[in-house]
Amino acid sequence: MPARKTGNAGNAGKAGKTRSLRRRGTVVAALACTVALLLVGHRLVPNRVWRLGSLLEAFLPWIGLAVPVLAVAALIRRSRTAAVAVLLPAVAWAALFGGRLLPGGDGPYDLTVVQHNVAAENTDPEGTAARLAATGADLLAVEELMEPATGVYERVLGGAYPYRARSGTVGLWSRYPLADIRPVDLKPADVHEYWKRGVRATARTPHGDLAVYVVHLPSVRISPASGFTSARRDESAGKLAAAIAAEPQQRLLLMGDFNGTLDDRGLAPVTSRLTPARAGFDFSWPAGFLLARIDHVLCRGLTPVDTWTLAATGSDHLPVAARIRF
Repeated sequence: MPARKTGNAGNAGKAGKTRSLRRRGTVVAALACTVALLLVGHRLVPNRVWRLGSLLEAFLPWIGLAVPVLAVAALIRRSRTAAVAVLLPAVAWAALFGGRLLPGGDGPYDLTVVQHNVAAENTDPEGTAARLAATGADLLAVEELMEPATGVYERVLGGAYPYRARSGTVGLWSRYPLADIRPVDLKPADVHEYWKRGVRATARTPHGDLAVYVVHLPSVRISPASGFTSARRDESAGKLAAAIAAEPQQRLLLMGDFNGTLDDRGLAPVTSRLTPARAGFDFSWPAGFLLARIDHVLCRGLTPVDTWTLAATGSDHLPVAARIRF
């Protein structure tokens, strides 16, 4: 007669299976703890090698996508340890970004502003300019103004916005008079060609004067050889921060394409001095598959009430609008 399986053998099999599930749950738990550490301690990731810290911060909100994946893995493993560990990155993400899921402000405001990188390769500058004019904003900040499209923007916007300030490839159109117009030097030291991407003007609004800066910081790239190449952008951000620190006007409005998110430590010299107009995620680039908010409106001596992105134009960026209160 065949030998019967003993109870001890059955129990041993169950115990082995439980240990296997626990081991597999440990891997999920370890991954969950790693994600939580990256979220909470992203500033500790060094920038010396390939600027990995800035690269992580450029897409920091997207790390939250790991949470549902890890939660499903914990359920499959049937591991309580893994399930509890998954709560760590979930709480960390909620603490960092949960507030952005709340609706924007709807309080009183005094100005509406729009910031837009119109893209040098834009094939419909006239349509883009018409959409900007149709926003009814009090101030329009525009980057990547290139000939011959610049003349189109000047013609289309000139009717509703009689006052203009321009330096190189950036411009400001205003319903209110502009004074003290001058370029802002943001040129990196190793750039030797013509390069003007910053302008400053004083807007004489009915609510008082304010300094308005329009900037376009250098582009960043990702390559296997050099990693996240943001050195030029960070250098320009340092120059911009110095200009802001020296600005005598108490009220200041900064608009532009920063080529970086507000979480990126490379922009900290600027972002640490100003209050961002930020509500929700409102990713602005690339227009066809939105990944990050790199177009920003920031204030000093003013209160941002709300911000949002507008419909796509012929650019690879979305326009960003904000309401400002004095």
